[in-house]
Amino acid sequence: MRLLNQAHGQGTERIRREYPDVDVVEVPIEGDVDPSVEGDALLALTLASNLDQLVPRVRWVHSFSTGVDGLPDAAFSAEVLTCSRGAGAVPISEFVLAAMLAFEKKMPEVWIHDVPEHWNFADLGGLCGRSLGIVGLGGIGEAVAHRARAFGMEISAFRRRPLPSPIPDVRMVSTVEELVAGADHIVIAAPYTPRTHRMFDAGVFKAMRPGAHLVNIARGGLVDQDALHAALDDGTVATATLDTVDPEPLPAGHWMYTHPKVRLSPHVSWSSPEGGRKIFELFLENLGRYLRGEPLEGVVDKEERY
Repeated sequence: MRLLNQAHGQGTERIRREYPDVDVVEVPIEGDVDPSVEGDALLALTLASNLDQLVPRVRWVHSFSTGVDGLPDAAFSAEVLTCSRGAGAVPISEFVLAAMLAFEKKMPEVWIHDVPEHWNFADLGGLCGRSLGIVGLGGIGEAVAHRARAFGMEISAFRRRPLPSPIPDVRMVSTVEELVAGADHIVIAAPYTPRTHRMFDAGVFKAMRPGAHLVNIARGGLVDQDALHAALDDGTVATATLDTVDPEPLPAGHWMYTHPKVRLSPHVSWSSPEGGRKIFELFLENLGRYLRGEPLEGVVDKEERY
């Protein structure tokens, strides 16, 4: 088997160490590729600019990223397309819980740097008994739900397909509007596809419980940001914790940088000491499956684009 690899250096070394019989050929991530280079599979980096040249030369394309919305159309013409689905579930879910706790415990506002007006008094909230609505119940949504259960939250979820919840005590609802109407905290963990583009529009914000906390760790394109701006200004959304926005990065002077109700981070919720290792291990597992003729994990539905 010949693998065309865009994860150079240590990535190449590890693949060769784990699978010495695989012919690993490093290919560039931008610019033209030698027309004579062909293979069976491609380990692709999402931001590579030359995937349109490489995809037709292989049968299987594996994207290092979890989301595939950033891949060019050429990637979806591959016979088999897989991604690193689930690799970031633990760190992202921890980030979500940290964001919800920060909202309830009023951090960092609660920290003091001088003598306060009142000592031993604060009006803080908590997660126990609060309602959580999760949009998308894949790997990340499930990981959020598991951790939220430990805090005693009441959890509801919405997913595109009418499937039962894989987690006890998670109530499934049939519409996003129903979900947001009863939620104190709303977590967007759905894939970004043509179907979900601006899913959170003015209508959804109108249905939302006033004073809700919105957390987006999925993709910025899921939210109509003009409608979000209006919902923040009128108090429908008390705080928006946004790890993903549209576009990325936001241009200088964008209103989200300075809005007092926005907590903005630069798409880092996935980050953890184990993040890169987990992503690579998922690929190595899939490579082993490919060599053994077994079904691959993380197969992308090329029609639905996730």
